[in-house]
Amino acid sequence: MFDWMTALLDSSGYLGIAALMFLENVFPPIPSEVVMPLAGFLVEQGRLDATGVIVAGSLGSLAGAYAWYWAAIRIGNRRLRRFIACYGHWLTLSESDLDKSISWFAGHQNRAVFFGRMVPAIRTLVSIPAGFARMNRGVFLLFSLAGTLIWVALLSGAGYLLGQQYELVAEWLNPLSNLVIGALIAVYIYRVFSGKAKSGG
Repeated sequence: MFDWMTALLDSSGYLGIAALMFLENVFPPIPSEVVMPLAGFLVEQGRLDATGVIVAGSLGSLAGAYAWYWAAIRIGNRRLRRFIACYGHWLTLSESDLDKSISWFAGHQNRAVFFGRMVPAIRTLVSIPAGFARMNRGVFLLFSLAGTLIWVALLSGAGYLLGQQYELVAEWLNPLSNLVIGALIAVYIYRVFSGKAKSGG
């Protein structure tokens, strides 16, 4: 993967970084924990500029986050409630749960978006409640950008400092990502089967 991504970023530069970070947010084929440290490594090699790397990575990531925010707004509260009425059990979600989550998010939305953009596996998901809650677009973009800038700068900085050992960043962060995803799956399975037990299904 190192050779392929190095060649890709060498040929496409900042546009390639932005594109990969956009895809990482929309459908994560390549995690940011690999893309940005590699970009930092290329900065250390003198092949890219640090400011350009951070700007490109942040803009690509922000565009991906906004895509999910926009999609949630387009789906809308009414369609979501109809969907929950039909498939809520498999979503482990009721209309009451939806009301509570929207109410909670409304009281913490700025912090949720800001810190959520720096948490693996949550970075993309946080855009969805923001859209359903119809969080102010400018505020959403502001706090998303602030969190994203920090995340991108940290990862690219780590790649710069580690030089050719940049892959260590992914090795350190991947267990955390896997732990978060595993916990989410475990909670989902528990909620599905506990819901069946309560309903007598």
